[in-house]
Amino acid sequence: MLDLLSKETLRVIGLMSGTSADGLDAALVEITGHGWETRVKPLGFVSLPYSEAVRGEILRLAGGEAGGSRDLTLFSFLLGQLSLEACLAVCEKAGVSPQEVDLVGSHGQTLYHQPTAVDYLGYPVRGTLQLGEPSLICEGLGCPVVSDFRGRDLAAGGQGAPLVPYAEYLLYRQEDLNVALQNIGGIGNLTLLPAHGTPEDTLAFDTGPGNMVMDQLMELFTGGGARFDQDGAFAARGQAHPEVLSWLLSDPYLAQRPPKTTGREVYGAAFVEALIRKGKEYDLSPEDLVATATRFTAECIALAVREFLPAQPDYLVVGGGGSRNPTLLRDLRSLLPMPVKINEDLGYDGDAKEAVAFAVLANECVHGICNNVPSVTGAAHPVVMGKISI
Repeated sequence: MLDLLSKETLRVIGLMSGTSADGLDAALVEITGHGWETRVKPLGFVSLPYSEAVRGEILRLAGGEAGGSRDLTLFSFLLGQLSLEACLAVCEKAGVSPQEVDLVGSHGQTLYHQPTAVDYLGYPVRGTLQLGEPSLICEGLGCPVVSDFRGRDLAAGGQGAPLVPYAEYLLYRQEDLNVALQNIGGIGNLTLLPAHGTPEDTLAFDTGPGNMVMDQLMELFTGGGARFDQDGAFAARGQAHPEVLSWLLSDPYLAQRPPKTTGREVYGAAFVEALIRKGKEYDLSPEDLVATATRFTAECIALAVREFLPAQPDYLVVGGGGSRNPTLLRDLRSLLPMPVKINEDLGYDGDAKEAVAFAVLANECVHGICNNVPSVTGAAHPVVMGKISI
């Protein structure tokens, strides 16, 4: 660790496995400095898809009703091994020896996130669970690994999410412009970086479902043949249904004011089953139902921009898998008055964004710098998030 802290520039891998549960993203970057002087240079990125068996197990365990100590133990060590494989793959792609990696930041896989207190054994309890044994990465690469970021913010009274806005502030802020960043993964996350703003001025929250509902519908309608709507082509053949869309927009999460977070526990299988039942009431085709779900995601984002941002953005930058969906982008652009861009318009790789963020968060952690944004998560004070395996 002392050798690590004496270096001006570190080679850091960030790992991310999101709510879509479609695979592991690994970004290798060079990070110079820390705090507000942080500079990031991309070296390589890979996304390794999960097998159907692994993805199925993630979805089963993330449902909240399945899995015991055996399943959780074996899954955590399996994901640790897969995480090491992703690290080795990104090193190979970047032409960097694994021995040259200084640090890894691993988000792990969220299997359950309960940011509001529920009664448990007579006690009010909040909690979050991310698995993916970091010791396997540490052993395989011979460098420190920072993992399990969310718990410390939760302990300080925060939601434990979203965490990416800290890195977004470092990398995307513009002195004279209000910049909004919308990630569309399984869940949608919106960040506002106000002009002349400090980290404390940053606002971020989950807008609702991103690709999650669309993806589940596609798997059901294709019998597992498609995990997502490639290029939005399936939705483009349908029409969003006004009554079903209105029913979707009555979802109480959408009216809740930030700070707020959500996930598969809200927009998982039960939500999709209810949507399919509603679609049958109006005899909707599969194409119409996916088009309605696509429009729903866009409407959730537009509502959040209109209702919950203290200043309207000069432009919105869309990242994540949703940025590859022209039908979703078309719907979003029809709902918002400001320019809607994608990360690539700014010279960034939108697919790598979240993985890069966890590399940045790991770098801050090992330097002892608070890396949450209380104005975003609702934490009582700044904290250093992450547990270090050496």
